[in-house]
Order: sequence, then C-alpha cells, then structure tokens
Amino acid sequence: MSVYKKLFAYVPDKKYLAVLATLFSAISAILTSIGYYFIYIFLREVVIFNNEVQAKYYATMITTILIIGSISYFVSGYFSHKLGFRLETNLRKRGIDGLTESSFRFYDLYPSGLTRKIIDDNAAQTHTIVAHLIPDSCNAIFTPVLTIAIGFIVDIKVGIVLLVLTVLGVLILNKMMGEKQFMKIYQESLEKLSAETVEYIRGIQVVKIFGASVTSFKALHKAIIDYSKYAYNYSKSCKKPYVIFQCMFFGLVSILIILYMLLNIDGSSAEVSVSMIMVLFLSGVQFVGFMRVMYVSMYSYQGNGAVDKLENLFSEMQKDKLIFGNEKELKNYDIEFENVSFGYGDTMVIKDLSFKLDGGKSYALVGSSGSGKSTIAKLISGFYKIDGGEIKIGGKSIEKYTKETLIKNIAFVFQNPKLFAKSIYENVALANKNATKEDVLRALHLAGCDSILDKLSDRENAVIGSKGVYLSGGEKQRIAIARAILKDANIIIMDEASAAVDPENEHELQLAFSNLMKNKTVIMIAHRLTSIRNVDEILVLENGKIIERGSDEELMSRETNYKSFQELYSKANEWRVGYDRVLN
Repeated sequence: MSVYKKLFAYVPDKKYLAVLATLFSAISAILTSIGYYFIYIFLREVVIFNNEVQAKYYATMITTILIIGSISYFVSGYFSHKLGFRLETNLRKRGIDGLTESSFRFYDLYPSGLTRKIIDDNAAQTHTIVAHLIPDSCNAIFTPVLTIAIGFIVDIKVGIVLLVLTVLGVLILNKMMGEKQFMKIYQESLEKLSAETVEYIRGIQVVKIFGASVTSFKALHKAIIDYSKYAYNYSKSCKKPYVIFQCMFFGLVSILIILYMLLNIDGSSAEVSVSMIMVLFLSGVQFVGFMRVMYVSMYSYQGNGAVDKLENLFSEMQKDKLIFGNEKELKNYDIEFENVSFGYGDTMVIKDLSFKLDGGKSYALVGSSGSGKSTIAKLISGFYKIDGGEIKIGGKSIEKYTKETLIKNIAFVFQNPKLFAKSIYENVALANKNATKEDVLRALHLAGCDSILDKLSDRENAVIGSKGVYLSGGEKQRIAIARAILKDANIIIMDEASAAVDPENEHELQLAFSNLMKNKTVIMIAHRLTSIRNVDEILVLENGKIIERGSDEELMSRETNYKSFQELYSKANEWRVGYDRVLN
C-alpha cells in the first residue's frame, strides 16, 4: 500500500479508478468462487445422482457465472489500465516539466540519454504494478480464503487439506521470493549492465575509427560478470523453496488424495471421487493464487524502486535552481561579481572572484581551457546557482529579478546555434513574439543574411532541416545573430560565437557582430584573438582568477600573458603545410 500511496500522488484526480478496479476484481473473485462451488454441485449430480437434467442446469449456471466473473475481471482490468496509462503519462509529463525548470548543473550531472532512460524505463515499470497488479492483488487475497471456505463446504477433510496447503504455501512463499537485500543487489547490477551496454554501443564508433582494443571496455565486462554472478546467486537462493513448493502442490496433493481415499474406505466411492476431484481442482486454484502473490511481491518491489528513482531524479531537477524575485526593471546594465564561488560537483572552477563591468561597454574574456571563461558567462545569464557570493546586474542581485526580466535583457549567442526545422523567418521571429514582419526582415538584414536569402527561392520562408535547406556554420550563426538582434537585449554574451566560422563568412559575420553590439553591454569569449582587439577591455583569466585586465593596447605594451597568447596565435596563423611535404 505504501507503493500505491506514492503512485497515486501523481494521479490524485483518478484514484477512483483504483477503487473501481478493486471492486470489480473482488466481484470477479467472488463470482468465480461461486462458480467453483457449483462445479462441485454439478459433479455430484453427474457422478452420484446421475441426474442429467439437473447437471445441464448447473452447467449452464456455472458457464453464466464464470462468464460474468470474467467480464468483471475484464472491467477491473479496464479501469486499472486506464489508471496505469494516466499514471505513466503524468510521470513523463512531470519529468518534462522538471527538465524545463531544472538548472544547467543538472544537465552536467545527468546526460540526456541517462535522464531519458530513467524517466521512460521507470515510468513504464509503474504501469505494470497499477494496470495488472490491482486486479491480481485482489484476486490473490480473496481466492485462497474463498477456496478454503468452499473446501469445508464440500467436506471437512477437503477443507483441512486446503488449509494445510495454504499455511505451508505462505511459509514457503516467503523463502521462494528470495531475500529483499539480494533482490536489491540484483536490480542494481542489472541497471549497471544496462548503462554500461549503452556506453559500449556509443563507443563502437570510436573503436572502429581508432582501432581501439575491445578490452578497453573493462567496465562493460565487469558489469556482465557481476550481473551473471548475482542473477545466478539470486536464482539459486530461490531454487530449494520453489522445488519444495512445486512438489507440495503436484506431489503432496496426490499423496493426500490417496490418504483421503483410504480414510474414506467405507464411504461411497462416488462421493470419494467427487471429493478427490475437488481437492485436485481447488489445490490447482490455490497454486495459481500463490503464483500471483509471488508476482505481486516482485512487481511491488520493482514498482517501489521505480518510484524512488523517479522521485530522486525529480528532486535532483529541483536542486541548484536559480531563485527569482519580483523586480521587473534594471536600473542600469553594470555587471558585478562579489566574492563569487562556483564549482561543478566537488571541482571548484572559481572561488571568491570579484570584478565589475560597466554597462554599455564591450569586454572579452581570454584564457586557456578550464580557466573559467564560459562559466562566468553562464553565471551572468543565470544558468547556474552559485555556491557563494553574489552576482549583481544594475546594482541588485540577479536573484531579485523575475525570470522574464533576465530573459528579456540577456541574449546568449553560442558557438553552435540551435535552429529548428522551421522557416528562417520563424527561427528569427521566436525571439520576439510582438515583432512585425518588417522587424524580422530588418534583423536579418543587419545580421548580414541578405546573401543567404538571395540564394533561396523561398527566401525567408525557406525551411531549415532534413526536408528543407542546409546552411553552413557561418550562415547558421548569422541567423542566430539576427534572432539576437530582434530580441534587442541590453546585455549580449557571445561564447566563442565565431570559433568554427569559415573564412568566407568571417567578414560578414564581423559586420553582423558590430550591428548586434551597438550600445550594448557585451561579454565576448573568443579563441580568434583578432576579433577582440577593438573591445573596450580584456580580462585574462587563469584558474578562475582575473590575472590581467586592460585594453588590447595596454596589455600589448608590456610583457603579459595576453601578449603571449597573441604572439602564439599569430605564429599559428602563419603556419602552413608545405606543398612538397604533402606530396611526400
């Protein structure tokens, strides 16, 4: 019931379906048991009284009752399946809602493939425990009790036999299902095997390209060995109880029937035969009931684990979310870090970092990989919750502004812009739902997209994607810049936006950048050091600290790390592969 309590919390308006499913399942169990009783009456009429007319009457009654019982079970299954599908849908929706609200740190810790697997697999597992086990659980409770009652009605000896079988069955069943701790280890090893198999399949491409040895995938090999060991040990722990259980119902019942016949040596052979058939029949019904109980327990354990995993994932989605306030207006666009600390997991990227950027100016963040450039840009955008300190925009903490205010005032241009399988016009227009067609076309013009549209027969209405046109990296970047221009945010953050642009597009891209940056507070992260010479100020980072700061002219006038970067960059640009070396 604790499992169902957790599950029903996700379908509060549909809990009545569980009540209806339980009710119809109970009706089905009662009707089926009544049918079993009339089978006994039918056998008496046929075997003892040889009354064909009454036998036909009871046969019709048995058929009718069992059909109604089957229909009741079907109706129960209908309600439980309806509830199960609703539950599964709600859990997936809950996952999607959580993903839309979760912080970027969550995506760093949970890759998309793993997140999807956790949501899909575990939501599907909860379907079984609701859709199938609500009817089966009810049957598993009613059937043994009603079967024993029928046994005592038939004959007190039949009732005693069934009662003994039930008691022994309950004792053996507990052992037959294995230890819960063992089951937990087994489930964990299965999940580990599944995860490592996914990683292995993803890595096949690398193996083929680089000729890596398959032995490098030691984690998969270990997962296979561990799973086989735990699966074997778990099965072995259930072996003896299960064999005893089988022998009891298929062997012991036969012995009991023989003993029953011996004890009734003076009784009517016809009555003994009827009682013997009922013992055999009702013990089979009990066997099926016990098997249902076993599966109920197993799926209940899996369902409980599935809910726990989903709730843990939902909890992780809510961690580290940025807290938003009620402020809707920015006084100015100054950006300030006060003793800010942040890390990914246990690894700190920046610690006690403080600096200020004046609004309306352009800045460039320079440094080697891992120095904290992209992290600072993401923190300004509110992508992550900081571990310590305070980030201010316009003199106030970003946590005091509404989410909409930050979205409206900050535009982020990534290295690899994401365009949707829609028209160019729609890809740009989504930046401002109030923009007119003239506004969108003007943004495309300012971003230098005229040359792109001139190549297309449908111009701005051309669809991007598998069924439409394909664009180069530079062309995609210019459309993304058009989107940012249309948004008209006051703070622009460009994270290596020109890193992968081909030389043919670079000039037009720089013109697009200049139109985007006019009268804005701009933070640039660029590996192309030639593109940042004209910014107002350059900040050089190392290990999460600002070690140098100044204009290009100031930093180049003395021996600085920035000057070393520029010199190395110039040498790299001058490097060419010799023609004769290529031929050789």
